[in-house]
Amino acid sequence: MTREEQEKKHAEFLAAAERAEWKPKDITQRATVAEIFGRQAPLEVDFGSGDGSFILAMAARFPERNFLGTERMLGRVEKTCRGAARRGLSNVRVLRMESLYSAQWLLPVESASIVHIGFPDPWPKRHHHPRRLFQDEFMVALHQVVAPGGEVRIKTDDQPYFLWIEKVLDRAKGFERIEWVEEPDYPKTDFESHFLAQGLPIYRAKLRRL
Repeated sequence: MTREEQEKKHAEFLAAAERAEWKPKDITQRATVAEIFGRQAPLEVDFGSGDGSFILAMAARFPERNFLGTERMLGRVEKTCRGAARRGLSNVRVLRMESLYSAQWLLPVESASIVHIGFPDPWPKRHHHPRRLFQDEFMVALHQVVAPGGEVRIKTDDQPYFLWIEKVLDRAKGFERIEWVEEPDYPKTDFESHFLAQGLPIYRAKLRRL
């Protein structure tokens, strides 16, 4: 490969990585799926997408679907965008924004066929509990984003937080709890792989939006 070809390939990589990050033109207005991805396709949302290992694996497996991750840490957003560019995944977008705000104000209404929430920060100290993602207001916002009949899939390794989550789910309106039998080859997040390697249990909950 000539130097010119290398430079062209690198420029294309950088452009693809830049396209993978969704930067809303107006952070007070809800977007459409077509605005975010440039195409209309079933949408899956990964709240708190971390290093992107899960969302990238899902996007590679289901190229006919759109995958949007939310992540507040810049380094993780950039890593996911580079991963999407490296793998040629045009169906991935990452939004650098808090999950609650994203659900309340930015994501399209009734657009997500599946929402993934894997290993959210448990904020174990009592005075930090108000910072936990799972609160009544988040469930209200989530109900706006998930399409009727759509699913919400939740995982955590933290049992005290899972008990908290279950109480929040019990109070939430417009959802029903359903059984979750996970496929053996279902992609794992980086956190899940770490916890499973230590022999720790994983707690799961699956909801259907009414």
